[in-house]
This record gives sequence, C-alpha cells and structure tokens, in this order.
Amino acid sequence: MKEQVRIFFTALMFYTRIPCPKEVDHSPEYINKATRYFPLIGWIVGSISFLAYWIISYVFGMQLAVLFSLVVGVLLTGAFHEDGFADVFDGFGGGWSKEKILEIMKDSRIGAFGAIALIFLFSLKFLALHSVLISFGKHHLLFVSLLFIAYHALARFSAICLAFTSEYARDDELSKAKPIAKSHSKAEVIGASLFGLLPIVLLSYFHWQMVFVVFPLILLVLYARSYFQKWIGGYTGDCLGALEQASECLILLTWITLAKMM
Repeated sequence: MKEQVRIFFTALMFYTRIPCPKEVDHSPEYINKATRYFPLIGWIVGSISFLAYWIISYVFGMQLAVLFSLVVGVLLTGAFHEDGFADVFDGFGGGWSKEKILEIMKDSRIGAFGAIALIFLFSLKFLALHSVLISFGKHHLLFVSLLFIAYHALARFSAICLAFTSEYARDDELSKAKPIAKSHSKAEVIGASLFGLLPIVLLSYFHWQMVFVVFPLILLVLYARSYFQKWIGGYTGDCLGALEQASECLILLTWITLAKMM
C-alpha cells in the first residue's frame, strides 16, 4: 500500500503542479508505474475545474465560469499537454523527415503552427464545453461534475493507450516521456482502464447513450497511432499531450451530438 501511495504521488508530481511530499522524485521506475494513475489525475483536474466552474457561475455567469474552469485546468497541469499539442503542430507542420520533426518538437520555442493551433484549440474547447453545459447543465449537480471528470479522465486514458500500443520514437534519453516507454505491466493497463472508463460508466447511469463517446475515441487513437508511426516510427511525450488535448475536444463534440439525439 505504501508503494501505491508513492506511485500515485509520482503521477501527481509528474502530470500536475500540485505540491507533493518531498521524498517523491522523478524515479524512472515509479514514473513508468505511474501510468496506471494517469487517468486518475484527470479525476483530480476535472473535479477542481468543476468546482471553479460551479463557484464562478454563481458570481459571473456561465461563460466566464467555463473560461475560468479551463484556466484552472491549465494552471493545475502547467500547460503540460497543451505544450505537447503546440509542439506536435510545429514539428509536423514544419518538418518533412523524422529527424527534422523530432528536432523541431524538442525546441522549447513555439512557432507559427503551434501558436495558431493553440488559438483554435482553446476556442474550440471553450465553445464546445459551453455548449455541453447548456445542453446538460440543468441536470443534477453530480451529473455535471461527472461531465468534467469524465472528459479529463477519458482523454488521458486515450493518450496512455497510445503509449501502451506503440513504440517510443526517440533514440535518446532526453525526453520526459522516455521512462513511460520502457515497459508496462498488467497493473498499468488495468489501472489506467479502470480510472479512465469508470466515469463514463457512471455517466451512463443517467443517460446510457453517453457510452457512445468511446467509439470515436477509439478511431482517434488508431488514427493517431498510424499517423505518428508513419512519420516518426512511434510516439513521443508531445504526441501523448497532443492526443490528450484532441481527445478532450472530440469527447465534448461527441456529447454535443448526443445531446441533440436524446
């Protein structure tokens, strides 16, 4: 049990800016095991984002509440996934070989492709989340909180599925994602699946149609895996971040579609 607590705090430290005990470090062994709790981090980020939305909505209304919930999510993670999203667009937008793509993605500076991608990303997330909350906002408060938890947890599960089913693309040890790529056991797969899928199962108690969000995500993961394999022979940490952000958008857009069918 003590080891599981350390693994959890390793995940919390690696994927968020939330303070953790001083004895927790970036041990490659524990970072690798921490993948089992990656979707659980989505529970935490989603819950805090929901609290921000709920509180702000009483003071400033829905639109600003949605915006603040997105800001809180970025602050909690340190824009960890958004940074990967921008790097992927810079790398694949400006590079035409594996070496050049990986070189561009490693550059800490943001380029035109990345900046433009982030503008569209946040615009889409704001409008989509706002539309989802208009469609489902009159439901029980528990249902609305599960919406926040589910889209964060399920998006992270989609990203980690790429790591479970693909090879790491870089030949060096310089990337933060390298420890994740070395190995994974049944514990990582089972843990990630449990924490990633449970929120959507709980949502289906209110509306069984909500489970259909899984199918477009499967297609997205398969497409991302094929695309990254074609161009760089696998994935990098930036690819995982990009897939996580794309999954968030796809989940929200799918819910908008489902709401119109209910």
